[in-house]
Amino acid sequence: MGSGMNRRVMIGRSLSAVAAMSMPFPALARGAAGTVEAATRYGKVRGKREDGIAKFLGVPYAAPPLGELRFKAPKPLRRWSGVRDAVDFPNPAFQVAGNEMGPEGNGRMPAPSEDCLYLNIWTPAADCKRRPVMFYNHGGGYMIGSGSATGQDGTHLAQLYDVVVVESNHRLGMLGYLFLGDLAGGDYAANQGMLDILAALRWTSENIENFGGDPGNIMVWGESGGGAKTAAVYTMPDAAPLFHKASIESAAPLRFPTREGATARAERTLQLLGLTTADIPKLYEIPAERLLEIQQSEAANGVAPWGDPGPLPGFGAFVDGVASFSAKKPLMCGTCRDETVFFSLFGPPDIFSIDEAGLRRELSSMYQGAELDQIIETFHRTRPDATPAQLYFAITTSPIWRDAIKIAEAKVAQGAAPVFMYQLAYKNPTLVPGTNFPIGSPHASDINLKFANTDKNLDFFLYSDQSPGRLATARHMSGLWAGFARKGRPSAKHVPRWPAYTLKDRATMWIDAECRIVNDPDKDERLFWENRG
Repeated sequence: MGSGMNRRVMIGRSLSAVAAMSMPFPALARGAAGTVEAATRYGKVRGKREDGIAKFLGVPYAAPPLGELRFKAPKPLRRWSGVRDAVDFPNPAFQVAGNEMGPEGNGRMPAPSEDCLYLNIWTPAADCKRRPVMFYNHGGGYMIGSGSATGQDGTHLAQLYDVVVVESNHRLGMLGYLFLGDLAGGDYAANQGMLDILAALRWTSENIENFGGDPGNIMVWGESGGGAKTAAVYTMPDAAPLFHKASIESAAPLRFPTREGATARAERTLQLLGLTTADIPKLYEIPAERLLEIQQSEAANGVAPWGDPGPLPGFGAFVDGVASFSAKKPLMCGTCRDETVFFSLFGPPDIFSIDEAGLRRELSSMYQGAELDQIIETFHRTRPDATPAQLYFAITTSPIWRDAIKIAEAKVAQGAAPVFMYQLAYKNPTLVPGTNFPIGSPHASDINLKFANTDKNLDFFLYSDQSPGRLATARHMSGLWAGFARKGRPSAKHVPRWPAYTLKDRATMWIDAECRIVNDPDKDERLFWENRG
């Protein structure tokens, strides 16, 4: 998830042409089920042949970070003899269990565990063919999530576009981002959760050819917290030789805390645990459940859980040294059109029917006085037909889009590789339960679309829409992302040519049932924020 701006975060073609483009994805070859083997540098693994592709699930990429390896950089694997089974999804990182995790879940994956450094691979074949590799970082704001979730299952991408999809589990929350390096001696790591991702990416670069992937053509991508992780990968010097393009999606990565903030968070954590810096070795003995309790208590006290800077940040990636973009690597960057609708879907529905007074009340925690007046006046002018609720979500979404623009502008200034900007603009007509408010394109609505997984998660209203327009949007989005993975320039059937972003035109792909290029979308709003400073 992105920033903590929303009070509910707690917690010219004809219709016939569009209809022709909107048919479901073509029937996919299933092939014979069975097992399949591949070699890694550490030993052989046995996956399963299913749905016409090979799936290797739960492949280890580093040693389990247990005992005295807590809060340390990931350590190398030890070799094994024989063939290791990789046919079931692995443990997610330790966290509050989601609805697909553990005995209370739907059976897709086991319970969260500290023993979590595993990855999943979906590939057309383990045949050394050298296909494009799409290395995905899951979302969840550094706190929750898994590389095994249904919506981001890599099966359809591998089937439809002849690519290899890789997704890792990696340490989250306190276990992934408690920084002890400035409070104690020893080899305590900074950003150990990000170092896990680096280790998974290095494993991919070294081994993926045996799984049908091209180590010379790896795309790193991610949404929400995964977008922020991708932005961090983009700035890690040790990652630079391991990937070749990236996509930062629906993230607020310009909000990385500092090393000093991470140390202050560690001091606060020790205080909550009743420990001093001299007691740091005792952290190895504390049950992970207790650490999670402390982590959750701070979130309940209003501390943004994913590392937003403030007087005291939560647990998330922080800037450790000088960060710079990977200048020569092409980049995609963008957002959903209605990002912050998502953050109100799980709270009281009253926000979706506010009047003008309610709009002012809801925004007053972020803006006051003349500034609030100017913001509301600007958005009334740029969106004259919008309801107060629509204005609220447009105003609270705009900082996320503004961060994406800043990333693109920095990339343009380098002049070394193109950046491609987008907005997911499909207007999903599904109503927020208990309201007359259509959900539009909220945060996370892009996940199932870009993975071509419109047949999954149908019991959740965010993903239940099976209209021709949504199916066409998914074909376009998944095709564009796979095209970018293949050639470093996003392209897909029935989609206009996507120009690189420049400060002159600010060309932006409007992703919808009928895609189009929009130059400088919401220009007056962009200029308002720029002039505000």
